Formats: sequence, C-alpha cells, structure tokens
Amino acid sequence: MKLLKPLLAVAALLLAGFAVAGNVPAASGNESEVVWQALQQGEIGRTTGTAPFAAQAINSYDLRVMDWRNDYLSYGIFAALFGMIGAFIVFIAVNGISKLSHGYSGKLVYRWSKFDLFIHWLGAIPCLLLIVTGLTLLSGKIIIEPLLGTAVFAPMAALAKPIHDYMALPFIAGWLLMSIKWAKNQIPAKHDIDWFMVVGGYINFGPFKGKHPHAGFANAGEKMWFWTFALGGAVISATGVILLFPELIEPSRTLSLLALIAHGAIAIVLTAFAVVHIFMATIMSEGGMECMISGYCDENWAIQHHDLWYDEIKAKGELKYRD
Repeated sequence: MKLLKPLLAVAALLLAGFAVAGNVPAASGNESEVVWQALQQGEIGRTTGTAPFAAQAINSYDLRVMDWRNDYLSYGIFAALFGMIGAFIVFIAVNGISKLSHGYSGKLVYRWSKFDLFIHWLGAIPCLLLIVTGLTLLSGKIIIEPLLGTAVFAPMAALAKPIHDYMALPFIAGWLLMSIKWAKNQIPAKHDIDWFMVVGGYINFGPFKGKHPHAGFANAGEKMWFWTFALGGAVISATGVILLFPELIEPSRTLSLLALIAHGAIAIVLTAFAVVHIFMATIMSEGGMECMISGYCDENWAIQHHDLWYDEIKAKGELKYRD
C-alpha cells in the first residue's frame, strides 16, 4: 500500500541524517537522534511540491501507530469475520433456527418497494466485496501470506486492491441512500427493551422458548444494525475518501495514517455486524430472506416477527397482498 512506503523510508532518513530546513543544533549524541528530535519539533525540508503539507518531513508522527494496525487491526478483522461465522455455526447447531410457529400461510404481504430493494443490494454487494478484499489488504501480509505463501497471496492482493477501490463508490451511494430513506423506521421504542430481554425470540430452549416479542417495522436488533451501519458507514466512507483520493483531499501524513487506522477499526465492527445480519436474514429466520428478494414477506412471518407493524398497516387499510 502507498501509505506504508513512507514508513519504510524512516530508517534511510535517520541513517542519512536528513537535512532539514533551518539550523539543526549540534549535539554530542547520536546524529540520528538529533535529526529525529528536529523532526519531532516540526522542522521542515525543501521541496518543489505544492501540497499544503509537502514541506513536512515524513514520519514525524508516532510510528507506534502502525503497530496498532499490524498487531491489532489485522487480527481483529480476521477474528470478526471468521470468529462470528464460527460462533453462528455453533449456535445454530445447538439452538436450531427460528421457525414459523404456524408455518407458511401462502399469502405474501408487501413490505419493501423496488427502490428499497435496489438501494439495499447497491450497498450490500459492494459491502461483501469490501469485507473480503479489505481482509486481504489488512491481514494479508500478517496472516494470509504466512499461511498460503507468496505465490498465492500476491495475485490475491493484486486483485483485491482495484476491487476494493472501485467498490467504494457504490457502497457509499448505497449507504447514503439507506441511511436517509430508512431512518424514519429505526427510531428506538420502549418495546425494543423487551425484544432484547428475550433475545428476539430466537432461543429455542429454557425460559426463552416460544417467546415472540413485539416489534414494529424494524425490530430492536435491526435498529442496532442500522445505526451501527449508518454511523460507522459515515466514518468508513469519510476515511475511505481520504485514502482513495489523496490528490484531491491533500491530507497531512498524520491525517492519512489516522484515517487508515480509523478505517480498519470501523471495518472490524461493520464486518462483525454484517455477519450477524446475514445469518439472521438467511438462515436463522425462516422466511426472512424472501423480503429482500421480492419485497414481500409471508403473512405469518410478519405476524410473528413484526406484529406491531402488521397490526398498524392492517388497521390503516394499507395491507397489500401479492397477486
């Protein structure tokens, strides 16, 4: 990655005794220590560059920040993806899925518009590709290459970089449209607390078995995922723009490095939540996936999982069935 190249240059700078502008005070100690102290005090060099921070000597920030990336973030995103997948596999093996208590009714109720489906997949497909390619770019040198070898990792990284870059723009568009259009249905309500108290009714044993908590158009878990996606997406989009378009943003090297760290940290959170969301929509909730394919849901699914919403549209005469 381009941002890593400046970090590799620090050793050469220290050994060469990089000449900074102004007078570097003489010192009896190691010359590289004097240079480093000057850099830390804000000394600048001479350059033909015109960017606002072009004259700032590279690596004047705390290099330990890169250790956070290598020691924590690279392992964190790996754990978020495969750890959560493993946890759900174990959970489903022990608990089973959430089945419809009265089976399928055979009647489909209108839930999502075609535009809603479009913006969902506009954000979802790039999100999945960004997670996979981001994992390769963030964890590749630390985890993937030692496991699979350079011959396998090199083409993976070469393919991951352009895919990650190009998928950023449709993801941002999908995130923005979803955040604006769906926010009205994601306002926390008192019954959301009851939903969490019985784990959404997805537990098939003990005192939680058979519990079907009240929920509106979105249940408490979906609201948590929405606001995590909306707020986390804002951070990951902003930092992504800084990293993807440095010639337009012209960030300082410190800002670029902080953007890289924030980008990776939020990616870990979104990856973990995305795995939960996918499992809940496709495997855990019988009949749930139909909603985001056709825009319709089975009537018994609506009554069991979103009863308050179902009662509301029925009372208003807005209940629509698929022909």
